[in-house]
Amino acid sequence: MKYAHVGINCTRLDQSVDFYTLLFGVDPVKTKDDYAKFLVEAVRLNFTLNARSKVGGNQVNHFGFQVDSAREVAEHRERLQAAGLTIEKEEVDTTCCYAVQDKFWVVDPDGNEWEFFYTKEDADVHSKDATVCCNQK
Repeated sequence: MKYAHVGINCTRLDQSVDFYTLLFGVDPVKTKDDYAKFLVEAVRLNFTLNARSKVGGNQVNHFGFQVDSAREVAEHRERLQAAGLTIEKEEVDTTCCYAVQDKFWVVDPDGNEWEFFYTKEDADVHSKDATVCCNQK
């Protein structure tokens, strides 16, 4: 496979392009009045934004990047904070999706949540706290 592809609708294309440029750390490879395309080589992701006048409902739970170490989680958090993005939530040693993880979350202009996470070990339960993990919705 060449790339994984994710295409999302957005209501504020300019703000979304700014957000994703910071999130991915790369500029879009194509922009139009109603469209933007990012090729994120580090994770082989073809990501597109499609401008719409209205976005209704969230059919996606969340998006994320699994990284190789807790240190890498911290590096991405520091990079995004320095770029001006708000870290919505940080979780350390949290049990989520049958794993013990360190993670943080950011949210794009249309409310899509992104997590950066490192999996430390497997767990026997989905989560220990209903306010963390994918249960936060």
